[in-house]
Amino acid sequence: MASVLSFKDVSKQYKRGKESVAVLDHFNLEIADKDFVAIMGPSGSGKTTLLNLIGGLDRPSTGEVTVAGERLDQLSGSGLARGGARGMWGFIFQFYNLMPTLSAERNVELPLLLTSLSSSDRKRKVAAALELVGLSDRGKHKPGELSGGQQQRVAIARALIADPTILVCDEPTGDLDRHTAEEILGLLQTLNRQFGKTIIMVTHDPKAGRLRLAAAARRQGTAD
Repeated sequence: MASVLSFKDVSKQYKRGKESVAVLDHFNLEIADKDFVAIMGPSGSGKTTLLNLIGGLDRPSTGEVTVAGERLDQLSGSGLARGGARGMWGFIFQFYNLMPTLSAERNVELPLLLTSLSSSDRKRKVAAALELVGLSDRGKHKPGELSGGQQQRVAIARALIADPTILVCDEPTGDLDRHTAEEILGLLQTLNRQFGKTIIMVTHDPKAGRLRLAAAARRQGTAD
């Protein structure tokens, strides 16, 4: 199966005062198209840095990061922004990151404002995305009028709106109760199995109670 994401000899260092702190050191990774990967590791192991590099939010100090055939380490800032708009990736966050003053429909529509789609085309895509996550009847509601699970579904719809190749999930169930978390995980599995989305999900150490999330993934990786 073709690779959709590749890290080749990637290193990442940050400056802490006069010191240089290595987070990733000659790191290599290949993720196949339509795979579902759980990346596990305790705090400080480099999980967030890895997600930031995948999503183009940060750049490697050395090495190559390739997503959907494009070298992210060679793209400009505007090129990275267009990459999200044209469907290279979609982000799902632990705390939803919804705009509290906007309705669910408007929150989902936000990424499309970077495209040339007409208003009617945007509305059609928003309606389809909300239907996919089971929230067709909640489009006019603002985040404060929705449960945590519903807010996460809105966030998933927003991540899906540009039909991304990869869904990057940063602890997507970490702020939810167990029952709701399992519903969200089931939705992600459906997106992977029925719609062919490549899913990369970061989770905490199993000792923190996240093993059940990672066990649902097709294979597991470890950040160290």
